[in-house]
Amino acid sequence: MENEKNRKTSPLLALISPTQFILGVLLAFIAGAVFLWVFGESPADAYGALFKGAFSSKRYFAETLLSTTPLIFGGLAVALGFRCGLFNMGVEGQIVLGGMAAAYVGYAWELPLLIHLPLALLAGAVAGGIWGAIPGYLKAKHRIHEVITTIMLNYIVFQVAAYMIAVGGPMKADNELPVSPDVLPTAQLARIWEGTRLSGGIFIALIFAVLVWVFLFKTRLGYKMRAVGLNSSAAEFAGIKPGRMMVWAMFLSGALGGLAGAVEVLGVHYKFYSTFSPGYGWDAIAVALLGLNHPVGVVASAFLFGVLRSGSITMQAIAQISKDIVLILSALIIFFTATNQTLRPILERLTLRLDTRRAK
Repeated sequence: MENEKNRKTSPLLALISPTQFILGVLLAFIAGAVFLWVFGESPADAYGALFKGAFSSKRYFAETLLSTTPLIFGGLAVALGFRCGLFNMGVEGQIVLGGMAAAYVGYAWELPLLIHLPLALLAGAVAGGIWGAIPGYLKAKHRIHEVITTIMLNYIVFQVAAYMIAVGGPMKADNELPVSPDVLPTAQLARIWEGTRLSGGIFIALIFAVLVWVFLFKTRLGYKMRAVGLNSSAAEFAGIKPGRMMVWAMFLSGALGGLAGAVEVLGVHYKFYSTFSPGYGWDAIAVALLGLNHPVGVVASAFLFGVLRSGSITMQAIAQISKDIVLILSALIIFFTATNQTLRPILERLTLRLDTRRAK
């Protein structure tokens, strides 16, 4: 009982997850340096160019935050699904669908700014949410695995998006490019840093990170979802309906993915084209895993991946090292963070011993 009490009250235990995160990142960069050295590249030059491309100027840092924004939304989407025991592999499709819906509302409807922008964002969230709820319903009602259905729905979205802006497509602009018309100024997210492309979407992402934390850990519905994720049979025995929670979880997860697409279209590109997302939905899976499916961890890991994505371009240009090294670093970060889970029981025991000695 005393150990359990210490486990719940010890402030040092809260440092274990951040320690695992930092240790995983450091080990990944060390392993990446060895990899570069073996193949005749300079780790110092590579990492120097990488961090220069992420932080060395206002424009570079803005691009880092710009890459971080959709990764926060996507990471939250995957993490929320994981918390309910579901693996949402459809975030990339939900991003594309959300961007498409937001773009249509943004250019086709003429409304005042205070109505138009929120409505366009809501359209993206609802479109992504509905698309996410479909595999949630199939899992709850027919036990069809969500990994299969979300991946299949991705391909449907990609083809629909290509059709919508192809020649003769319903959303095709009056030019030679496969894009939609420009979003009206009343539906655009304003740029917040002069001379950069950074929009207010970063603040929206951070606000939703807080909202997801409140929802998961401070509300009854969030508690029910987490209970289903931990043990659906026990949750059902306690009076919770797992099927309903699965549908809700996938709807909310999809809505966050749709918001990622809406913010990208309304705050960065101001038009829709089918390849506007360079794989944010797939990176979001790594972001959620690295962040241990916690909103605070998701924000931290999204920023890290934003640094890698933004800095890789400069690394390739200055150090003449392929930006694909970032993919290797990302994989190594996930690998070492996952293996660090084996250290958790050891760290917990050490923490409890320190607490016991301090109490004496």
